[in-house]
Amino acid sequence: MDIISAYREVGTFRGAAAMSGTTPKTVRRVIARHEAGGGAPPRVPREHNYDAVDELVAERVRKTQGRISAKRLLPAARAAGYAGSPRNFRRKHRS
Repeated sequence: MDIISAYREVGTFRGAAAMSGTTPKTVRRVIARHEAGGGAPPRVPREHNYDAVDELVAERVRKTQGRISAKRLLPAARAAGYAGSPRNFRRKHRS
């Protein structure tokens, strides 16, 4: 159930928390924000550790027509500044 709807129905922070599966403190903050006229704060996109080598990867994939493996790309990406794990790099290479 929605936190605001639960609070309107029962009228207490604890009751709304029990109904919506959260804590009374969270209910209090959500209700205060709602009554102040604000919605949920806008989300800021997170930076990824592979953003610095995105162009390099795209160029190599384009050059090899998608035949290059992430294992072969990783040394070049590391030289270009990639500091993440090989697993995370393979995940990026798939997308």
